[in-house]
Amino acid sequence: MSKILIIEDEAAIRRVLVKILTEENKAYQVEEAEDGLAGMEKIKDNDYDLVLCDIKMPKMDGVEVLEATKKIKPEIPMVMISGHGDLDTAVNTMRLGAFDYISKPPDLNRLLNTVRNALDRKNLVVENTRLKKKVSKQYEMIGESDPITKIKDIIEKVAPTEARVLITGPNGTGKELVAHWLHEKSDRAKGPMVEVNCAAIPSELIESELFGHVKGAFTSANKDRAGKFEAANGGTIFLDEIGDMSLSAQAKVLRALQESRVSRVGSDKDIKVDVRVLAATNKDLKKEIADGKFREDLYHRLAVILIPVPALNERRDDIPLLVTHFANKVAGEQGTAVKNFTDKAVEKLQEYDWTGNIRELRNVVERLIILGGSEVSEEDVKLFASK
Repeated sequence: MSKILIIEDEAAIRRVLVKILTEENKAYQVEEAEDGLAGMEKIKDNDYDLVLCDIKMPKMDGVEVLEATKKIKPEIPMVMISGHGDLDTAVNTMRLGAFDYISKPPDLNRLLNTVRNALDRKNLVVENTRLKKKVSKQYEMIGESDPITKIKDIIEKVAPTEARVLITGPNGTGKELVAHWLHEKSDRAKGPMVEVNCAAIPSELIESELFGHVKGAFTSANKDRAGKFEAANGGTIFLDEIGDMSLSAQAKVLRALQESRVSRVGSDKDIKVDVRVLAATNKDLKKEIADGKFREDLYHRLAVILIPVPALNERRDDIPLLVTHFANKVAGEQGTAVKNFTDKAVEKLQEYDWTGNIRELRNVVERLIILGGSEVSEEDVKLFASK
């Protein structure tokens, strides 16, 4: 059922509009307001799918209603109603965010077409918002323990912002999942997500990898090449294991963060980039700073928001959910039936010391599915998952 509000100070026109809309579609729930102030009160208290608003009204005119609505509920489409002399104002309201305008007296076909189009647009906006917030299954964060719930809450608050985030925690805890959630729940979700494992790239190549190079910059540079920062333009770059980055590369990253500009190796030309930076490390960066291995100014640039990801030993309550998740995933990958784990088997897994964290648990679950019985028992765990 579509909920429509008509804000119009002329009672006769209000009645005509209500009659047209209710006769057109019984599913339209139409409400009225006699002036801009009354209309704004209704908009604040209700969620409308469409607002039809007159431009010239006492107390608060249509332009003011439009501007106020766009501030508090920007997703509501607004259709402005203009009198004969209001055409310039009506066109101006389109620049301010109105969906469309109709003239008085309203033309029946134009009115109904505009209403249908505006309602379709509202449905699309709502659907797009829902899809943006729905993180792909590949990067699902499994768990309901307090530490994971807190991380999910932080992500919901931080993702829509442009704030830089530093994700910390031991190897195998799922720091890259946090990064993917931050990207997919952000306004940059339709842009690229570029991952760089700083530990896997030799120190002499890291600058070329991140910022690109020009032909002849070094022996093997036989053509110009864009770096990861340029590739991530309009999206997010995830610098994994940033604690392993060389000091000279750190200085260039700092400049990229400060000025939103990078320069390719061997070139003095600046390239403007629009990138959100997420970083992760398993190191204690405060200790690295004290040892002169990490720049303090870069740390403060990156650590606007800190998200510490707990070790699996600190969230043992999530192990039953994780075991079920990995059992389903492995079965899907191997094209086999899903194997159940007995309660005793899961309890035994909860007792173990998981130094390799989530990554280790996933490997153990796969091993138990391959080597265990038709139902994975406590005995199977003792035989095949022992440390």
